Amino acid sequence: MLRRALFSLILPAAILLGGGPALAESRLALVIGQSAYKSVPALPNPANDAKAMTQMLTDAGFVVTSVSDLSQDEMRTRISDFAGQVSQKGADTVALVFYAGHGLQIDGENYLVPVDVDPKREADIPLQAVRLNDILNTLTSVPSRMRIVLLDACRNNPFPELGKSTGHGLAIVDARIGAPGTFVSFSTSPGAEAEDGSGANSPYTAALLATAKEPGIAIEDTFKRVRLAVNKATDGRQTPWDSSSLTEDFRFIAGPASAPAQAQASADMPKPEAARRTVDQWKQELQGKPVEVANELMVVDGTDEAYEAFAALYAGTPRGLQARDWLDRHRRMVAWNNAVIVNTAAGYRAFLVLYPDSDLTATARKMIERLRYRPDTTPVAVSAPATNVALAGPTCPCNAVPPAQPLPQQKADAPARKKRVADPEPPRRTRPPRVVVEDDVVVVRRPPPRVVYEPVAPPIGIGIGIGIGGGGFRGHGGDGYRRGGY
Repeated sequence: MLRRALFSLILPAAILLGGGPALAESRLALVIGQSAYKSVPALPNPANDAKAMTQMLTDAGFVVTSVSDLSQDEMRTRISDFAGQVSQKGADTVALVFYAGHGLQIDGENYLVPVDVDPKREADIPLQAVRLNDILNTLTSVPSRMRIVLLDACRNNPFPELGKSTGHGLAIVDARIGAPGTFVSFSTSPGAEAEDGSGANSPYTAALLATAKEPGIAIEDTFKRVRLAVNKATDGRQTPWDSSSLTEDFRFIAGPASAPAQAQASADMPKPEAARRTVDQWKQELQGKPVEVANELMVVDGTDEAYEAFAALYAGTPRGLQARDWLDRHRRMVAWNNAVIVNTAAGYRAFLVLYPDSDLTATARKMIERLRYRPDTTPVAVSAPATNVALAGPTCPCNAVPPAQPLPQQKADAPARKKRVADPEPPRRTRPPRVVVEDDVVVVRRPPPRVVYEPVAPPIGIGIGIGIGGGGFRGHGGDGYRRGGY
C-alpha cells in the first residue's frame, strides 16, 4: 500500500516537470516589432509578429519585454536596458532577441532600421540605424548561458536610391567565430530578400510559432523544421538560414517528444561535420527520388554539397534552378564575408575577379578606393637575388663566415664567379671597419680581403658571409572572429 501511494505521488510530479517549461535557467526576451516607418511605407506584419512571438515566448517560460516602433535612440536604450536585466539575472540566463522590421547591409555590415530613419545617401545608414554587431557585442558583454538572436529583417530594401549601391538582403553572420553559446537565425539566406507574407504573420514567424510550440524539440531541429516549412510556404523562393556556436542544449518547450517526432527529428538531424557527405554521396542519396522528396532532404541538410548534387541531378526543373541560384548566392556571400574580414584592397580585388558583375560590385570598388592610401601591412615574400652572399640569422659579427672557410653554396658558385673577377682591379688600401647604427641594429661592414692573383693560374673568387637580420590584425567581430549557424 505504501509503495502504491508513493508511486501515485511521484508519477504526476514527473509528468508535471517533464511536460511544461519548468526550467532551471532564467529566460529573458526582448521582442521588437517595427511597422510604423515614417519615411517609407509601413510594414503591416512586424507588429503582428511581435505580438504573437511575445505570447509564444511567455508560454515557453520567458520574461518578455515587448516594444514596437522604436527610434534609433529608443532602440539603443532598450538593448542596453535588456543587457542590464541579463546581467542582474546572472550567468545562468538565456537571453533572446526577436526583431521584425527592415534590415540592410552596408559595406558588409548589417543594420536594423529604426522607424525614424530618413537617409539621403548610403553613408546616412550607419549614422541613423543600429548595427547588428553592436547588439551582439552588447549581449556578449554580460555573462549569460546563451544568446539567441532571431531576425525577421531580410525584407526588400525600402530605399530605392540606396538599392543601387548596396547588396541585397543581409550579410553573413558566422556565430562559430564569435562568442560560444550564440545562435543567430535569418528569415532567409544571406544575400536574399524575405517576403512579408499575405497572412497575419510573415512566413518565417508563422513557421517559428508553429514549430517552437512542440515540446522536447532541440533548437537546431526546430529551425531545420522552420527552414523546410518556409521553403514550402513560399514555393522555394525563401529559405531561412542559421548559424550556431551553442555548447548546450536548448528547447523552447521542455518535455519528451512523441515517438514519431523523435523519429522525424533523428531523420532531420544533420550529419556530424566529420561525416559530412560528399557531392557524390548526395547524388547517390537523391538519385531516383521524386523532385519534391529530394528537395526536402536538401533543404533540411542545408549544405553546399547537398545543393550541388540536387542542382546537378534536377537541372532544368524549377527546383533545380532554385537550388543553383541558392548555391551561387551562398558561395558569393561567403567570398564577400571573407573579403570584408580581411578588409584590404587586394581582398576586394580578389572578390571582383570571382564575381565581377554582382549586386556587391559597386561596394567592392568603393572599398578598394577607400583603402587606396592605407598602408599594406601584409607580409611580402621576397625571393633572394641570385648571389653568392650567404644570408645568416641575427646581425652579429660572430655570425660572419671567415673568408678562408667559404660556405658550400659559395663553392658551388665558384665557376660562375670567375667571370666576375676576370678583369681585377688593383688592390686598394685597407680601411678600418665602418659601423652604422640603424634602429638599434649594428651592421658591421668589413673591408674586402686582399686578393692575390697568380699570373698563370685562373682567377679564384673568395666569398664573404654577411649576416643580415630582421624581424618583426584588424578585428571584425574578431578578424579571425571565430565568428558560431546564423
